[in-house]
Amino acid sequence: MSQDKATLDAKTVAKIAHLARIKVPAEEQEHLAGELNKLLDWVEQLGEVDTDGVEPMTSVAAQTLRRRADVVTDGGYPDKVVSNATDAAEHFFSVPKVVE
Repeated sequence: MSQDKATLDAKTVAKIAHLARIKVPAEEQEHLAGELNKLLDWVEQLGEVDTDGVEPMTSVAAQTLRRRADVVTDGGYPDKVVSNATDAAEHFFSVPKVVE
């Protein structure tokens, strides 16, 4: 367990609420500080879990992603692609210059 335990007080909660643009009434700040301290304790407790030798994973269920073949399946319709464009030139969308 880490020696530097993070704790929040009502004043810190008020500062966080101000920075987050969240209105937290003064009478609720002490209670919220207690709740946030419980959350920080839980996060700190997670750091004690031994994860050596555990492979990184993206899901708890072993599965592989289905992949499609990397082939061109459509195209060759430049006139249809730019048909709704307000301004097209040589099969490209034409946009006004916005940066000098």
